[in-house]
Amino acid sequence: MNFVVSKEWLEEHLNNDQIKIVDCRFDLGDLEKGSRLYKENHIPGAVYFDLEKQLSAPVSKHGGRHPLPDIAQFKSDIEKAGIDNAKTVIAYDGGEGLYASRFWWLLQFLGHEKVFVLNEGFKGWDEAGYVTTKDIPDYETAEFEVNIRNEMMASYEEVKEVVEQEKKSPILIDSREGRRYIGEVEPIDRIPGHIPGAINKFWAEGLEQGSFKDSKEQKKRFAELDSKDQIIVYCGSGVTAAPNYIALKMAGFHNVKLYAGSYSDWVSYEQNPVAKGKINNKKNPNIS
Repeated sequence: MNFVVSKEWLEEHLNNDQIKIVDCRFDLGDLEKGSRLYKENHIPGAVYFDLEKQLSAPVSKHGGRHPLPDIAQFKSDIEKAGIDNAKTVIAYDGGEGLYASRFWWLLQFLGHEKVFVLNEGFKGWDEAGYVTTKDIPDYETAEFEVNIRNEMMASYEEVKEVVEQEKKSPILIDSREGRRYIGEVEPIDRIPGHIPGAINKFWAEGLEQGSFKDSKEQKKRFAELDSKDQIIVYCGSGVTAAPNYIALKMAGFHNVKLYAGSYSDWVSYEQNPVAKGKINNKKNPNIS
């Protein structure tokens, strides 16, 4: 199964009316930047989806910093973008990979299988000299049938059970950078550290210059794990875990779930323990 497409492929199929393109550019430090960039320039035919306005629900006490969007509202948004179950959908961001991966995961979760991330994002497209536009498309509203794939998502209760019972399976994978995992720094969430028992696989190591590494390289990243293992992947708020989710699927893992609320949801419950200390990237804590 393919998860990504190249800029060359998209350029070749740009005028295919069975393909819909979604611009997911965003900047956590400047919440309106993605929208501004879209209005200035985007791939022809692309519609804009905002991480916080369309790809997330409003923040509440629990659920993390980027809760999953209301399903009915997200369904309406994708229908307004002209997306139905038959269309092939290409999502891109600025080339980071995380925001497009968030859209990919959400659309897959709703039951759409023909959705892909554009390797290198808008940066690669623009640097190649391909056509861009300021024109904002107005598509006829489509009909999308939702078929929720619950096997893609891990609940808070499921993660809590793994921690409390010290289960060896499913394996928790923390997708944040090592310094946040060990609790050395925490720029956003209430308390530094990680969910007890989790191993660390920094999401950005699955990409190189804006492109997902191939399946062979992804298998090397997760070589100490068995592809039959049950995996729950998380990050700070459920966004950067999405490219790790894709990377695990590329590596041949079948039983992968995303803990959507992630670490920010976990620490919103003050009674929950957190762990700190050296990086562990092996599933068996007794292996040194």
